[in-house]
Amino acid sequence: MTQAVTLFGKMLTFSRLKIHTDDLQAIRSELEVLLASNPIASSLPIIIDSDIALELDALLDLLWLMDIQPIGVVSGLLDIQAKDLRLAIFPADGKRIERLPSTHDKPVATQHDTTNTDTTATVGVPAAATQQAATLSTAQDSQQRVSSIHTQMLRSGQSLQHLGGDLTIIGDVNKGAEAITDNSLHIYGRGLGRLVAGATGDKNARIFCQKFDPSLVSVAGTYCLRDAIPSEMIGQAVQVTYDENQGLIFTLLA
Repeated sequence: MTQAVTLFGKMLTFSRLKIHTDDLQAIRSELEVLLASNPIASSLPIIIDSDIALELDALLDLLWLMDIQPIGVVSGLLDIQAKDLRLAIFPADGKRIERLPSTHDKPVATQHDTTNTDTTATVGVPAAATQQAATLSTAQDSQQRVSSIHTQMLRSGQSLQHLGGDLTIIGDVNKGAEAITDNSLHIYGRGLGRLVAGATGDKNARIFCQKFDPSLVSVAGTYCLRDAIPSEMIGQAVQVTYDENQGLIFTLLA
C-alpha cells in the first residue's frame, strides 16, 4: 500500500508534513499512528508540502482537529489556495525568501566579523531530511534585505517570526517564547527561549545574543538543546554559526 504521508524534521520549531495522497481518511489514520509514537509533534507548527492537488481547507480542518498547527505550505500546487486562506508560502528546497524593500523597512544592521575570537565550541544535530539550502551568489548576498526590529520583551507563549531579512530584538526572549527568522537573529538582552536563524535553510545565517541561555538554538535546520550547549557559553555574549562538517559553532564575543 502506498504511504499516505511522511513527517520530516526533528526541529522543535517547524516540522514538514509531506502529503502523498488526497485521501483525507488515509492521512488521518497515518497521522494518528505518527502522533502516537511522537506526541510532541501534535503541539508543533507544521508546513504542508504536497505535489498532490487537494482541498487545502479540508486538510487544515483535519489538522486542527488533531491538534496539529498548520502555518503554511511549501510553494507549489497549493499556492493559490494558501493565498486565499492567508497561509504563509515557504520557498521550496530550502531557498531563501527574497523580498523587495519598501519605504517603511528599516536598514539592515551591519554584522561584525568575529571569526578570530579565541573561544569556540561546536555541537549540533542535523534535523532529519533537511533540504540542502541553495547556494547564494555574491551578488544575491549583497542585495538589501528587509530587516525587522522588535523593541519589547518576548514573554512565555509568544512567537515572533520574520521572513525575508534579519530579526533584531531589543529586549529579552523569555523561557517559553521563540524568535524565528530565515536570516540572522540579533538579541540585545537575555535569550532564554527558542532561538532560530536560517529557518528556511540559510547556512550563512547567524545568531548573536548578549546573554545566551536558550532552551533550544537552531541555525539552518541544525538544532541543539540547552543540555548540549557548552557550559562556558551560558550567560555570555555568544555568536552561533553553522558549518557543514562541524554542525553548530558557538563563539564567545569579546
